Amino acid sequence: MRRPPVASGRFGKPRNRGTLAAELRALGLRAGDTVVVHASLRALGPVTGGADTVVDALRDVLGPAGTLVAYAQTPDNSDPARWHLTRGYAVPEEHWAGLRARLPAFDPSRTPSFGVGVLPETVRTRPGALRSAHPQSSFVALGSRARHVTEEHAPDCHLGEHSPLARLERLGARVLLLGVGYDVCTAFHLAEYRVPGRPRLSYACVVADEQGRRAWYHYDDVALDASPFAELGRAYEATGAVTRGRVGDADCRLLSLAPAVAHAVEWLGARA
Repeated sequence: MRRPPVASGRFGKPRNRGTLAAELRALGLRAGDTVVVHASLRALGPVTGGADTVVDALRDVLGPAGTLVAYAQTPDNSDPARWHLTRGYAVPEEHWAGLRARLPAFDPSRTPSFGVGVLPETVRTRPGALRSAHPQSSFVALGSRARHVTEEHAPDCHLGEHSPLARLERLGARVLLLGVGYDVCTAFHLAEYRVPGRPRLSYACVVADEQGRRAWYHYDDVALDASPFAELGRAYEATGAVTRGRVGDADCRLLSLAPAVAHAVEWLGARA
């Protein structure tokens, strides 16, 4: 008999679906919540069934009225001249033209996420999962509010007022950091759009036009910068607004999205 996979980890005995669900409830996650999850499965330690078990446990806690959301970015869909920033490696300039001609168009139903770990892909490939249509900064969602969260994501707005983040804010969503730090807390990017004078950047990616033909899409948007988020998160946590606990072997945090964004606007604005 083939054994189910076990997510990697160095400490503790393997958790199962029920154990993880109990620990998530103890942390404060509730039935009916809409929650954006950022996770390191390695930090959770060994989990029987791997990422699928983690998603199952989250959905068990959230119940039929809840919604599980993950960030499924595709920054690798970008001009080869910027791959040293978006993919983590550079390519010689003489190859740029050929790469531009061959880079596939973003397809919400098929394009895998990039650089955000296993959990978003596990959510994305679940039956019934929906994904927002931004070609570089999409979100995936499962649950009762999945369509409302993911619809009408403007193609020229990564993470601002016309993105799922603003909709999640209005829904009273929460953020769950499973074994990861504030440096990956996507919600803080919404605050960047609300600080006057933030720098802007020109972006480019490949999309399919209305006739299904491959085309490059160019747009200007806020220049996103997560470099201060670790310090910002520590400052917000010092206010007492964050719940901390352990799930598996991981140090985890649970916070409400809207007040965290409001704090981030003030904090970033004071340093502008």
